[in-house]
Amino acid sequence: QVQLVETGGGLVQAGGSLRLSCAASGRSLSSYERGWFRQAPGKEREFVTFINWSGDSTYYVDSVKGRFTISRDNAKNTVYLQMNSPKPEDTAVYYCAARSPRPGPPTAWRTIASYDYWGQGTQVTVSS
Repeated sequence: QVQLVETGGGLVQAGGSLRLSCAASGRSLSSYERGWFRQAPGKEREFVTFINWSGDSTYYVDSVKGRFTISRDNAKNTVYLQMNSPKPEDTAVYYCAARSPRPGPPTAWRTIASYDYWGQGTQVTVSS
């Protein structure tokens, strides 16, 4: 059974930095695409960033471009989210997810329903 466990969340000041990790267990996810989503209080869960299996293709929601960086270490079965210059509006529970590569719409990786596995989430709070 695959499990995803996020760590690294916490309280950070605006303009600081934070790195989230998402470790997978149960099987190798080196061939899986990975994503980070977030959910702020009273809002729906939203896409943040995506990385393909090899790490050479990434996408970001406009609001985090230039500030957040997704990366992966397949040897460690882990994906990371480096958050630089976070803003109070980045405050949310952050979830990592994994999906097996499959044919379909080219931007399916933006959709929650396309992911096979989810972590339990980690709270990130950005103070002003």
